[in-house]
Amino acid sequence: MPSLQDQLPPELAHDVIRLYRECLRRAKFIGHQNHNTELLVDMVRQQFKRHKQETDPAKIEKLKDDAARALINHILYEAEKMVGGKFKKS
Repeated sequence: MPSLQDQLPPELAHDVIRLYRECLRRAKFIGHQNHNTELLVDMVRQQFKRHKQETDPAKIEKLKDDAARALINHILYEAEKMVGGKFKKS
């Protein structure tokens, strides 16, 4: 039986794998700071497992976009903490 990766366009499958790895890295970073690494890593894994049988490219793109948006929001949040305030919109 072919794997789900074989059923998806190669660039989409690659993007999902990259996003999964980045989410795990971010969960480990946040978890290290808050002393709950195992919990956060498990949450990321559960989210990806919940949708691992998805084969509809449009739905996968939406899920990818949602995850990427969450990563970007966290990165901005961390950057704001480092500079001590909110970024101003231009």
